[in-house]
Amino acid sequence: MTSSQDDLTSQTHPQIELTSGKRNAVLGAVMLGLFLSALDQTVVGTALPRIVTDLHGNGLYTWVVTSYLLSSTITVPIYGKLSDIYGRKPLLLIGVSVFLVGSWLSGLSHDMMQLIFFRGLQGLGAGALFPISLAIIGDLFTPRERGRYQGLFGAVFGLSFIVGPFIGGWITDNISWHWVFYVNMPIGLATLVVIATVLPNFHPNTGITVRDLDYAGIVLFTAGVVPLLLGLTNKGLTDSHGTLYQWTDPTVGGLILIGAVLLAIFLLVESKAKQPIIPLNLFRDRTYSATNLAVFLVAFGMFASVIFLPRYYQGVRGISATDSGYMIWPLLVGLIGSSIGTGILISKMGRYKLVLVAALAILVVGSFLMTRLTATSSNVSLWSWMLIMGLGIGPSMSGFTVVVQNSAPVAQLGAATSTLTFLRQIGGSVGLAIAGTLFSQSFTRKLPHELLAHGVPGQVVSRFGSGQSGSGQGNLSGVNLGAQLAHSLPAQLQPVIPRIVAGVHDAFSLAVGQVFWLTFGAAVLAFLAALLIADQPLRGRVSGSAEAANVTTGAEVPVMDESGGRVAAR
Repeated sequence: MTSSQDDLTSQTHPQIELTSGKRNAVLGAVMLGLFLSALDQTVVGTALPRIVTDLHGNGLYTWVVTSYLLSSTITVPIYGKLSDIYGRKPLLLIGVSVFLVGSWLSGLSHDMMQLIFFRGLQGLGAGALFPISLAIIGDLFTPRERGRYQGLFGAVFGLSFIVGPFIGGWITDNISWHWVFYVNMPIGLATLVVIATVLPNFHPNTGITVRDLDYAGIVLFTAGVVPLLLGLTNKGLTDSHGTLYQWTDPTVGGLILIGAVLLAIFLLVESKAKQPIIPLNLFRDRTYSATNLAVFLVAFGMFASVIFLPRYYQGVRGISATDSGYMIWPLLVGLIGSSIGTGILISKMGRYKLVLVAALAILVVGSFLMTRLTATSSNVSLWSWMLIMGLGIGPSMSGFTVVVQNSAPVAQLGAATSTLTFLRQIGGSVGLAIAGTLFSQSFTRKLPHELLAHGVPGQVVSRFGSGQSGSGQGNLSGVNLGAQLAHSLPAQLQPVIPRIVAGVHDAFSLAVGQVFWLTFGAAVLAFLAALLIADQPLRGRVSGSAEAANVTTGAEVPVMDESGGRVAAR
């Protein structure tokens, strides 16, 4: 354990001292900000088909999502570092304000190009919401108290998946899709008011000026992440023949390679920068490195689950796109419950390793059970498997943030938290790209065999099992497949339709089951990474106290009272 870690684990008071009422008000505003960012993605996703239809932009459909993903991911580490230098308060106010302006302008959009641009602007603000909100929790509470409140992060994330599709669908059907963006305004304004009036501005790096900023790192980081994310996004798209782009395609592998080279140069620059946006020195600590690796791997597996389980319900069970999101409720219930429960348990125990290792072991079991998925899996079995997975995923949403904030120096708390958030998002993007490829290849390979097994004639099998992937096969396994085939097949093949449907459903479900082998493998590796984490004790008050104390990492680090004034320093 380093000297900075010794300081951190001996911390008994938070960086910012507030009365319980004001602290709860800030906590509520921070959670609203988290909810705002998480909810926006699920609400807009539900309304996108109507939006694209009204704005006549089918060819630009994916850019509505991609522009937001790019800008929000790129800005995460930048916001985190700047918050360490200039304070959480101004950066969060800027982030929420930019997000609200982007939301308002997105709602006013009259064509797809406007919407894409304004969604990118919205993402520029969204990049601040998660990392700075989590860093503020680190400022408001001692290490031991943080678990209880970081646990709400997972709950907010899960809740957004539950209520988002309902809100987005209801607003789109009963009011207008424009209000899908306007609905952000009251939540965001409430967050702004509370943060502006109650939260003091705490920033430990008092000696850093604007000339010390890592401008070269910011440029290289942006230049590297953009092609990387574009390549990963393009991997999930199809060409004019309905075939998924291959990894060797220049728009996929070429862009990923360019991004990887630029990020390698970025890491070289960061190793010599005076104030790097991603402090590489933190990775010398085994606990910090193992935690970030575990978070990347959990996100790698989790996002694939969240995307492909609704596709299973749509493609095999014939449930609509909106309703399919609700069918993963056991996973979300497990995620929310275990995230909150883990936070409470960590705060009571003052330890975290046992809880996190046990959770990842549960995730290994749950993801293995999901590999057994078939078209005839009962709802009871499927719901129990999802519940187990959720119980394993939930602790990673809160517990690992506690570990990172406990192992990082106070002066780098924002950068450390934002790096964790960034790796979680990148892990999800990489996981989706690889999972999409695996699903497509598995479906292509299994479809002819399953059709023949159900007695479909060979000449018909060759028609449906031609090896195409992507949207062509996605249409085969869509809602009301039987009705679609009845309209497209000649009369002599009508009696074979039930067999075709059964074969397609079996192939589709088996391909989804294959995807969960990725989740299983990622869970096993995350479990092994968690074993490397040092179980440093979490110390801190468990009740209010007027005494002010703080930690230091070599420079004076003030404790702030509710007015923003210095109370004590070491």
